[in-house]
Amino acid sequence: MEGGAERRSPGLCAAVLPAGGCGERLGGSTPKQFCPVLGRPLISHTLEAFERVSWIQDIIVVVALESLDLMKAIIQKYGHKRITVVKAGETRHRSIFNGLKVFSEECFAGTAIQKPEVVIIHDAVRPFVDEDFLLKMATSAKLYGAAGAIRPLVSTVIASTSDGYLDYSLERAKHRASEMPQAFQFDVIYQAYQQCTDYDLDFGTECLHLALQYSNTKAKLIEGPPDLWKVTYKRDLYAAESVIKERISDDLCIVTNTTEESIQFGVLLHEKLHLHFNVKGVSSNLFENHLENIFHEKCYSFICINVQESEFEETHKLIDLLQTIYVCSSYPLVIVSVSYDECNSRSNKLSKIQTLAKDARKSNILVYGLLINSHKDNKQCHCVCEGLTAAAATLSLSLVIYA
Repeated sequence: MEGGAERRSPGLCAAVLPAGGCGERLGGSTPKQFCPVLGRPLISHTLEAFERVSWIQDIIVVVALESLDLMKAIIQKYGHKRITVVKAGETRHRSIFNGLKVFSEECFAGTAIQKPEVVIIHDAVRPFVDEDFLLKMATSAKLYGAAGAIRPLVSTVIASTSDGYLDYSLERAKHRASEMPQAFQFDVIYQAYQQCTDYDLDFGTECLHLALQYSNTKAKLIEGPPDLWKVTYKRDLYAAESVIKERISDDLCIVTNTTEESIQFGVLLHEKLHLHFNVKGVSSNLFENHLENIFHEKCYSFICINVQESEFEETHKLIDLLQTIYVCSSYPLVIVSVSYDECNSRSNKLSKIQTLAKDARKSNILVYGLLINSHKDNKQCHCVCEGLTAAAATLSLSLVIYA
């Protein structure tokens, strides 16, 4: 996350996630939004993506009546926050309208929910949306009244006659695929839903069209990243797993203490690792706000550099912090704990790191120890960094396999 969320907030913002589908195209009895992906329901991944965005005040999830209890159980099990569950309608548009109605009431389910300036509508089965793109959508909606994500057409769109012959085709260069998320000034989209016909509510699919037809608002179209795709078929679940595994294994955080030599080693290690990983940052104090944005982005792999006198103090602090922040994580966390010491204390430190790793394993945290004699020699320091790079790559692979 670049900069503080407060400094770049588009104003009071909320999200509505329709999740009332039955998953007919997926096959099977479980709706796709509740199918497991790496051990947790698909919708939980989407909720996590929105929860990372601090300027989204409320997240409304719209689910079928028979799924209300299941959705509430998911929220409780995985510790989701800022979530309100609403009963879906018979169609997609009616479900979205139900979600929007929450903000038109002074009180919903005993809790006051403030009407937002901007509302983001997004499919619960599209888990790969990041804050930067959500910000772009919300900011454009605030400026233009409505904004929609688009992607280039992959295939040419054709129309057929009633007897099955080609009628005409669309010029692919002039047309785009409408995707999610879409964002609106709340009054624009809510008034559009209030005015639209039953036919629109029962057979329509495009929110941008409602804003244009009933609120006279032309949406700003913004090309989105490739990862905005929707989980539709069973094969998409496997693709989603692959994307998530890649993301959680590519990110790496380096944690140091405040000593100059430790920080220098961390900076050198950063230079080596950034060629192979997305290194989130080098934090010099676990009790300041250096790690706030790193944890906000959900990093799962860490290299923690300890000082000689610390007895793994930094690693202990990091584990305590991770146990608090990742309390409901279904993915393992990997820590490579690096400690500088003399040979005469190595046996004692090996025993301590083994005990530390055994205790951390209970919280789904995998701790690996690396003890080195000295880090003051520049040549040796470079060699250690090279070794850590290889070790990090191996541990990253083990994280993917484990997940």
